[in-house]
Amino acid sequence: MADHLVTVDELRRLVAEFVDERAWQGYHSPKSLSMSIAIEAAELMEHFQWLDNDASREAVQAPVVAAAIAGELADVVIYCLALANAVNLDVSAAIDEKMAQNRRRFPAGELPSRYRPARPSLNP
Repeated sequence: MADHLVTVDELRRLVAEFVDERAWQGYHSPKSLSMSIAIEAAELMEHFQWLDNDASREAVQAPVVAAAIAGELADVVIYCLALANAVNLDVSAAIDEKMAQNRRRFPAGELPSRYRPARPSLNP
């Protein structure tokens, strides 16, 4: 499998088959799946918890760290796809709509105000 060869629909079916084979549908409520996404995301964050930005970029160069991160990220994506299956959400349509919203909110070439340097006040 590789990103350029597999569709989101194929990944969703792969996850659905795994869930079906184990009869886990009863456990896959939107609440439980959303909590599982957060739990797995926290496990992913643990790999970077005490690192600054540069150190986090360096850490992922180590094969053992890269493999651990790949596993945690896969867990997050699998739970996201399971949630999409549970609520019958078209992931591609949702991403397309959200990216359109993001383009309006964050025009290219402009930093959000929270990232812009503060302007000195003229009235001290």
